[in-house]
Amino acid sequence: MQAMDATHGEELRLVTAAQRGDGESFNALVRLYETRVYNLCLRMLGDAESAADATQDSFLSAYKNLRTFRGGSLRSWLLRIATNTCYDALRVRKRRPTTSIDAAFSDPDAPAFDLPDPQESPDDVALRRELGAEIQQALQTLPEDQRLIVVLSDIQGLAYEEIATITGTNLGTVKSRLSRGRARMRDFLRARELLPARYRLENDAEVKKAEI
Repeated sequence: MQAMDATHGEELRLVTAAQRGDGESFNALVRLYETRVYNLCLRMLGDAESAADATQDSFLSAYKNLRTFRGGSLRSWLLRIATNTCYDALRVRKRRPTTSIDAAFSDPDAPAFDLPDPQESPDDVALRRELGAEIQQALQTLPEDQRLIVVLSDIQGLAYEEIATITGTNLGTVKSRLSRGRARMRDFLRARELLPARYRLENDAEVKKAEI
């Protein structure tokens, strides 16, 4: 608890200094959250180049609007900015369709959806990576609102309450979109016979829990 308080206190100090024009303090905040922001942009947009551009645009917007931040969770504030940046990019993409994003999922350096297990065998590692690539593709089949909720919950690991804050929705909407998104992803993976039995059981349990 003390460690969390110390971390929050240091973050608040950096925010206050950055609001007064201290560029190095803002850079420190960027370093704290750039991986999380980039991950969100990558999952939403589907390719590394677009994600990098959206991450840069998100932090530029955050820098310009930092004086409007009035406390609360900086993480939620930044992720909401990143969410809006991604939605803007997706609107542009719809007006000007680009080439297929399939290449992004075959990139061996692209981060995969992680299902860690300390007891993994080499075969399990290979299966997890294959499954990770399929999950990347499954995310892209979801409507944007469902994709966002799945990313924030199942990849970012955020609580429903924080997700509701980031997305500007209520808890019922978060749970409903998460349930539908998980179900669609489950069906996508089952159709390819790539969802291991233990993950099917876990997924079904999570879907039922989200529907409660």
